[in-house]
Amino acid sequence: MQLYTNPNSPFARKVRVSALELGLADRIENLEVTLSPINPHAALGQHNPLEKIPALITDDGEALYDSPVICEYLDALAGGGRLIPTAGAARWMALRRQALADGIMDAAVLVRYETVLRPATLRWPEWREGQWHKIHTALDALEREQLGETFDIGAIAVACALGYLDLRFAESAWRAQRPQLAGWLDRITERESLRATRPV
Repeated sequence: MQLYTNPNSPFARKVRVSALELGLADRIENLEVTLSPINPHAALGQHNPLEKIPALITDDGEALYDSPVICEYLDALAGGGRLIPTAGAARWMALRRQALADGIMDAAVLVRYETVLRPATLRWPEWREGQWHKIHTALDALEREQLGETFDIGAIAVACALGYLDLRFAESAWRAQRPQLAGWLDRITERESLRATRPV
């Protein structure tokens, strides 16, 4: 299998962490790409018309995207039910947490594009603040949850979202207002899969 990825993409990291947890990482060749929202990437576009990462090329030559689909595929490949519970309340909790964390990642990546790539004269401060509002309300919701030590797809997604905030927006001081969430992240990042995929 081949994975279009980037070491600093939180979505691609979610897939890489999942592959390590499932014992599938040695079956995946990582193809590192650097993307821009305004410049097409021809090689990636042949497999993913959205030209976004991650994108997985299976052993059968099929292209899968985006991260929730790829993670579910890998979980099924490893026997199913290991990272994504198959039924009941645990399943819906894991998927809901994944969706919440993916929302944080979406908003954070958009803020990154707005503040780094968009020309200063075209930036829209109110729009940027709207994205930060989504991030903060999602973080507040996670602070109220009891994340515990279960390392399912929800926990993986949350860890990757928080890691991206630490990487790109350390000045936001999200940790100071959410000590339970910050403590959880500090404990969970001792896992080998998270250490091995730490963004640079």
